Amino acid sequence: MKCPFCNQDSTRVVDSRPADDNYSIRRRRLCDECGKRFTTYEKVETLPLIVIKKDRTREEYDRSKIEAGVLRACYKRPIPVQKINDLIDSVETEIFNREEREIESKEIGEMVMDRLKDLEAVAYVRFASVYREFKDVNTFMDELKKFLE
Repeated sequence: MKCPFCNQDSTRVVDSRPADDNYSIRRRRLCDECGKRFTTYEKVETLPLIVIKKDRTREEYDRSKIEAGVLRACYKRPIPVQKINDLIDSVETEIFNREEREIESKEIGEMVMDRLKDLEAVAYVRFASVYREFKDVNTFMDELKKFLE
């Protein structure tokens, strides 16, 4: 591993522990040349996952898209950031545990909605209204009635 300060490749690991997400390893490294310390994260390399969008085009999986949708749904709601991150982590874990190379965006959206329903009602309705593309008040009310039952 090259030192980000002096660009020498004589560095060593001085501490190693699981990262906060428990899916990667945090390593503290020390450069033998300049003596500075820096942190790296090691994560298991996964197979590239392709998402099939509604219009049937395909693109590479991007966690930040799930994050953006969930954060928009949870905007100004009393939901701790850790619970939001846990929700996103659980969706991502379910996606990669399938061990499939392709997944439809519809399936990802349903996974997110299932978890938001248990997390917070307003966030769920916000996400559902965008995800399900409610065209009018009646379809919105139908979804609310399903949620209340």
